[in-house]
Amino acid sequence: MAKDGKKAVGDFYEGVAARYLISRGISILERNVYNRGGEIDLIGLDGNSLVFFEVRYRKTNSLVDPLNSITPSKQKRLVRAASFYLHKHNLWDAETRIDVVGITPGTTSKYRVQWVKNAIQAG
Repeated sequence: MAKDGKKAVGDFYEGVAARYLISRGISILERNVYNRGGEIDLIGLDGNSLVFFEVRYRKTNSLVDPLNSITPSKQKRLVRAASFYLHKHNLWDAETRIDVVGITPGTTSKYRVQWVKNAIQAG
């Protein structure tokens, strides 16, 4: 089955983000997790914390940077998707957070990656 262009681009930048995170000590557990709450791009472990990662890419001439592209409704969907995941896997006692990885074309390197921990608060 051929992937549509947007999905292929998303997968590509999730791969960029995964490699970046792995290089900084994150163990990636799952990619592209879908549930009734929505989609989670990456799930990983940072020490004892279970981390849900939202990956955002923006082109150079985009008016909105990757981190500011997450609307309040998108934040709610991310929290809901993370909650469904925790419920499904009976992980309510796990230490968790939702981080955002923003990727833009770089000036001195191919990509500029911004990793914001606890970018989205549940509640």
